[in-house]
Amino acid sequence: MSRLLVRDIAQLVTPVGDAAPLRGAPLGEVVVIEDAFILCEGSRIVSLGRMGDLGPLDGDVDEVDGRGRCAIPGLIDCHTHACFAGDRVEEFSLRAAGATYEELHAAGGGILATVSATRAAGERGLREAVARHRGRMQRHGTTTFEAKSGYGLDRETELASLHAIAGEGGVPTFLGAHAVPPEHDSADEYLDWLIAEVLPEAVTVAEAADVFLERGAFDAVQARTYLQAARSLGLELRLHGDQFTEAGAIPLAIELGARSVDHLEATGPDGVRALAESDVVGVLLPVSALFLGRPMPPGRALVDAGAAIALATDFNPGSAFCESLPLVCSLACTQLGLSPAQALAACTVNAAHVLGRADSKGRLAPDFDADIVLLDAPDWRYLAYHLGGDVVSQVIVGGTALG
Repeated sequence: MSRLLVRDIAQLVTPVGDAAPLRGAPLGEVVVIEDAFILCEGSRIVSLGRMGDLGPLDGDVDEVDGRGRCAIPGLIDCHTHACFAGDRVEEFSLRAAGATYEELHAAGGGILATVSATRAAGERGLREAVARHRGRMQRHGTTTFEAKSGYGLDRETELASLHAIAGEGGVPTFLGAHAVPPEHDSADEYLDWLIAEVLPEAVTVAEAADVFLERGAFDAVQARTYLQAARSLGLELRLHGDQFTEAGAIPLAIELGARSVDHLEATGPDGVRALAESDVVGVLLPVSALFLGRPMPPGRALVDAGAAIALATDFNPGSAFCESLPLVCSLACTQLGLSPAQALAACTVNAAHVLGRADSKGRLAPDFDADIVLLDAPDWRYLAYHLGGDVVSQVIVGGTALG
């Protein structure tokens, strides 16, 4: 079995303890070991600690020099839309010039613009797109990523999207309920078709189902019908909620025991309290709010109330064209009121919990996956401190150093 030693690490940093998700005071606590090592066998970490405690190693061991660098757990992006074709740069240009949401749709923009390009790509084209996007995410330190379907909205492309995501190592989420495609007369009619014709096969690939519960997409009644059908077939539940309006996403997520409710830009005090009293994780997507000029989600209020939170990029072609979790951490600290430690936990152990992988990912610890990010910085907090900086120097996935 191959062995890898990352040695002479300036700082090794990992979220505290072994619980998941972290909330309250533990969310802001990290373990810091200076002058450290990490020893990996195969795809797992077998030991770590101070260099002075590393005994002699027999046999072949590959080594990575960690001098002057900091080691953190591989970052986990628990909310992306990385399976799409084409772009929406023209829509971006129009929005920058002051076009309204209605004007953008009249010009052929919005989700359905990406649907056309994605349907035309075919499964091979979609897999190439996911591979390209995965590579960009890895260069920013993401070692595990979730990605959603939802830009096909027909049987063939939705299933092809899920297979493309899984084929490129992503965690696939079925977002068939993203928008109503033009060939269907109503949201109700489309959901009936989706549940009958696509969901039964989608569950053989996807790990979770998601729905866009928002004005102009699907309401709470429709979302409940779709999510209950998905849950009956064994899928975990996720919701896009409170992005523009409070339309019942948080109460529904709590009622159905969803794994997470994501966005929360429009969440008010009652929603904050309800989420804090539940087991549902609030996934915060500050790049989307920045990109669209929307209010930021209430990160500090959620943390102070005791809610479990995670951070993600929301990488997509229309409202968050960004693959960088370090940038998300910077926004979390400067715009959401989180500390660097809280931001780190939110995109490692808590994001791993959202994806059902907190027993193997999100921490640097023995028996965890050997997913390690080395920062070219003297202090691990440069992850958030260096806004948009080229701070990731090396990425190790499953015990293999990339690039």
